[in-house]
Amino acid sequence: MLRERPVADISLRELSERIGLAKSNVLRYFDSREAIFLEVLDQVWSDWLDALEAEFDTLRAPADGYRREVEVASLVRDPLLCELLAAMAGVLERNISVDFARTFKGRARVNAGRAEVLVRRRLPELSAAAASQFVGTVGVLLAGLWPHANPTDAVATVMAEFGAPDARAMFGQTLTQALINQLVGLAAREAGGFGPGGGSEVGVGAGGETPGGTP
Repeated sequence: MLRERPVADISLRELSERIGLAKSNVLRYFDSREAIFLEVLDQVWSDWLDALEAEFDTLRAPADGYRREVEVASLVRDPLLCELLAAMAGVLERNISVDFARTFKGRARVNAGRAEVLVRRRLPELSAAAASQFVGTVGVLLAGLWPHANPTDAVATVMAEFGAPDARAMFGQTLTQALINQLVGLAAREAGGFGPGGGSEVGVGAGGETPGGTP
């Protein structure tokens, strides 16, 4: 269903009908509709990291210049992962219990940690703190950019009348460029001895938690 429609358009009733259970039975196993989608996010995120690890095994030795930064930044492209990560903090985490939040955030920290390891594997000159900041930035950028990549029919019609470029294509280009800038900036700061936060605490903790809690 999520490959066909955005999270906001899928109700608990539709989820229940798709799996052949009553809503009351579904809620015996999950806190809420949002908790179900967070479980899906955890699985999609983990699968994406598995595929990324395999993809990294096939990459040749790093090239000169900023080719490595471009490679890493271009890897964030799975639409379902983008949809769920973009909805995570602002929507999905708003209707879950403390117990489920504890479980999910623990798994999110593991996934973010795996992503940080992969970033440093391709960009070994980055510190653990810089890799953590980059992974956190991915979530923040997705939350801001993804809604604009999926406008309503009315907005899409008007933007086409204005001659605006395709929203989804612009999303991919803007996200990749922003992530390249982030990586290049982090590499330059660390090469200059400043560190990712310029010598001050920026609130990025272990496992990629940003001040807003985005992995």
